[in-house]
Amino acid sequence: MPKARVYELAKRLNISARELLDELEELGVTVKNHMSVLDDETVNIIVGLYEEEKKETARKNEKAKIKVQEKEVKKLEKKLVSKEETPLEKKAPVQQAARTIKLKSDEFKLDTLAKKMNIPISKIIKDQFMKGIILRPGQILSMDDTRNIASQYEWEIELVQEDEVNPFERLVESYQNTYREGVRLVQRPPVVTVMGHVDHGKTTLLDRIRKAKVAEGEIGGITQSIGAYQVEIRGKKITFIDTPGHEAFTEMRARGAQATDIVVLVVAADDGVMPQTIEAYNHAKTANVPIIVAINKIDKPNANIDLTKQQLASKLGLVPEDWGGDTVTVPVSAKTGKGVEDVLEMILLVAEVADIKCIPQGHARGIIIDSRLDKAVGPLATLVVKDGVLKAGDYVVAGSSAGRVKALINENGKRIKEAHPSDPLQIIGFDEVPDVHSIVYVVDDLDTSRGLSQYSKGQLQKEKSVTNKRHVRLEEFLSMTGESNEKKDLKLILKADSFGTVEALKQAMLKLENTDVRIEVVHSGIGSVNSSDVMLASASDAVIMGFKVKPDAQARRQAEVEGVQIKVYEIIFNLIDDLKKALEGLLEPEEVEEVTGRGHVKKIFKISKVGTIAGVQLIEGHVLKKGKMRVYRNNEEIADTDIEFLKHYKDDASRVDAPKECGIKAVGFDEFEDGDQLEFHTKKSVRRTIDFNE
Repeated sequence: MPKARVYELAKRLNISARELLDELEELGVTVKNHMSVLDDETVNIIVGLYEEEKKETARKNEKAKIKVQEKEVKKLEKKLVSKEETPLEKKAPVQQAARTIKLKSDEFKLDTLAKKMNIPISKIIKDQFMKGIILRPGQILSMDDTRNIASQYEWEIELVQEDEVNPFERLVESYQNTYREGVRLVQRPPVVTVMGHVDHGKTTLLDRIRKAKVAEGEIGGITQSIGAYQVEIRGKKITFIDTPGHEAFTEMRARGAQATDIVVLVVAADDGVMPQTIEAYNHAKTANVPIIVAINKIDKPNANIDLTKQQLASKLGLVPEDWGGDTVTVPVSAKTGKGVEDVLEMILLVAEVADIKCIPQGHARGIIIDSRLDKAVGPLATLVVKDGVLKAGDYVVAGSSAGRVKALINENGKRIKEAHPSDPLQIIGFDEVPDVHSIVYVVDDLDTSRGLSQYSKGQLQKEKSVTNKRHVRLEEFLSMTGESNEKKDLKLILKADSFGTVEALKQAMLKLENTDVRIEVVHSGIGSVNSSDVMLASASDAVIMGFKVKPDAQARRQAEVEGVQIKVYEIIFNLIDDLKKALEGLLEPEEVEEVTGRGHVKKIFKISKVGTIAGVQLIEGHVLKKGKMRVYRNNEEIADTDIEFLKHYKDDASRVDAPKECGIKAVGFDEFEDGDQLEFHTKKSVRRTIDFNE
């Protein structure tokens, strides 16, 4: 609704301008007189309140009529009912006010809450508006917001646990039963992911394999965007997934969809084991898949194969076979093609030993490795088939996406009628773009696929409004690992400012191990905590610990979404002490940081005798005057400071909500630049109520 002057809005609402001015004053909206202009947001709120009040009045009038009718009926009943029955009838309606509201996970809406509390929705909206919180009729609420609103009217919220059967579990169980029986299982071509440090030759090796093993007539037709292709050697097939990096590899695992059977770790013979090599290895190790090391660039004059093998053994614990270990290492030159055949031979050998099986017939299932919206054909998904046979015309579901297969396209861009296990292909026919790394299932009919997708959408909505993902936390380690007598593993990802510090911390951590608890450092490295660390922590259920390093903006957001804990320290004693207390179950309540909102600097104002004021556009959440904020530039944190004052236009404000604009002056920081990203946060003390094991 557009802006309006006070008198115009009063006329529209059929009330006097004086009445509207009084109403605005009660709501805390400052206006000078009836000619003052109200912004569109305020107009919408006022109109919404009056419409709700009209509805409430109509409902009350209707209830009043019903009550009058009920009284007349009761008068007649009194004449007909004996005196002995009357006390019993009077006792029946008497109820003790149980101040608890039971809500299902799909009932966290403002309308539902108001109805259950028997409080006019207009009153709730008005009361929250006075506190600076804008609500609208029909708004979906989070669990915390619902509890906060209810507590203001002396109500408590109880979440009703629904005994709902997950239909996807039935699909998974049917495949698991077949695998357990093992009657219909046959060998499946291996699916391989190539990983390693940047510039060590991953892409060159993949290109060399593709050109060597795909027929010349088909090379020009290969769709590079498909992200996967299949080669054949001595009548046996190998599927390669061309992922953008180990982050995608681990994200796939974090979502419960492990497509890869074998990892080829590429290490340059002239460069040796580098930080990203270690990171890639840790991702592959956590996935528990066989690793083949391709020692690349042996054609270079400064290549040193023996030194590279020595680094593999000392830094990664991968001892080559010719040194008495069990790691397959293959010297190769992706540039000249030397050793490429040997790599393929080793892949087939490792696959044979790993005994990779599949269900050859029946309904197919696969894993989506890429998806996008194509302007010509609509939603397009790239997948690798894991079991069964996928045919054109099949009904499919992938998470919240459903549909019927209109076309199957192979890696050469040709339409095919059916796809078999380990085949890479693209599907046309989903009703919306499916999530990357979700699992595709073939079902009997369209109704089943739509029903499953609707269930998945409902589950996503519940996760957003009620609960978040949650992984192990340092403070709750002993309780979250259960009460079994088995040795407990605390998995950590360790980031520090130098390699020396990392090694010192590892040695100190080893001394904390005992007969009950084992510490496993899933990954360690130097530099800030990044999104790759968070995805690895999510996949392996680990805690991230940083020493003299901070997480970048993307990592913080990712950690919130994934429910991963990041703990950062400046003093090594505090880190070790916290770890020790966690293992003993004695860690004190912590100051928990809560991110309240985000925004960016839109304009800079330099005012004499005041300093630099950042004109901020809020993107999500809210900012509090008593809170703090982090300043990011080019995704790197440059300041973490208190807020000196907060203004909404010219007025002082204690809180400003998105999508409004505001002016902020920081304590001791004036070096704002246009485009700086801001993250607003507060700290609160959380007291543990967990009983740890003795």
